[in-house]
Formats: sequence, C-alpha cells, structure tokens
Amino acid sequence: MPHSSDAPGPRLLRLWQRLSPLPGGAWLFSRALGVMVPYSGTVGALVEALEPGHARLRIRDRRRVRNHLHSVHAIAIANVGELASGLAVLTGLPPTVRGIVTGLDVRYLKKARGGLRAEAHVHVPTVTEPLEHTVTAEVFDAEGDAVATVTARWRLSPAQSDPSPSSG
Repeated sequence: MPHSSDAPGPRLLRLWQRLSPLPGGAWLFSRALGVMVPYSGTVGALVEALEPGHARLRIRDRRRVRNHLHSVHAIAIANVGELASGLAVLTGLPPTVRGIVTGLDVRYLKKARGGLRAEAHVHVPTVTEPLEHTVTAEVFDAEGDAVATVTARWRLSPAQSDPSPSSG
C-alpha cells in the first residue's frame, strides 16, 4: 500500500501549510510548484488558496502570457485552469488513489485582459477500480467576469504499491 507521504497531494499540502503563513510564502510555494511542474510554471501562477479538493490561483497580465491581440493567450488560460483542477484533484485524493489527466476541454467565453483568477472545487469519488472523473475550473478576469471554463477529464485508479523483494 502506498505511504501517504509518497503521494503528491499530501506533499503539496504539507509544503503549502508550511510556507503559506510566512511572508512571501505563497510566492515561494508557487515558484517551487513551477519547478516541480516546469511547463505549468511558465504562466507564473500564484497559488492563493490550497486545501483538499480546492485551489485558487492568479496570473498577472504580462507580455509572456499575451497573444498578438494584446489579450491573455488561450493556452495560458487553459494552463492556469488545468493547474487549478490538478491541484484541487491531487490534494483531494487519498494516498491510495492516483490520477492523470486524459482530456481537456476549454470553453472561451470572453476576451481575457488583465490579471486572471482560476478556481476549482472537486469532490473526489470513492475509487475502488479505474474510473473517469471530470473537474471544472472557472477562470475569471479582474471584474469577476468568467472568461473561460476548463474541464479536465481525470483517470483515477487505485494506486499500485511496488512489490518489494521478500526477505528470506
């Protein structure tokens, strides 16, 4: 059986709980997350809230995330939404369950200008055999208008423990 400290969700929560109360702790956690998940780190998301089954992140409007129309690039929006869904799922999973994204659907509702906030809430079902589970993250602009809905399909399954050699 996997040990809870080996699962990514509990490790992320421990790091968040240790760093977030400190001055600059959310920023430090967010940078560490960007190192752990390099591609997702490219949008420079700042984690504002993290607890089992819930994540809230922000990205600043800066040249690196803009498109040629001077709005936030569609893939940057998808990235921050998927990251919010992933953090919500991973922190909500028991250590006996593993998950991976198998599909992503992004619905763009409004041109995204300025800083954005992505938020995901998830209730993880009981997993006794492999199953598909969808998680939605909403992405909002500074005025609170929804600019996108990111729906991630997750494949959840019981974690397999690595067989250890038996001692004789």
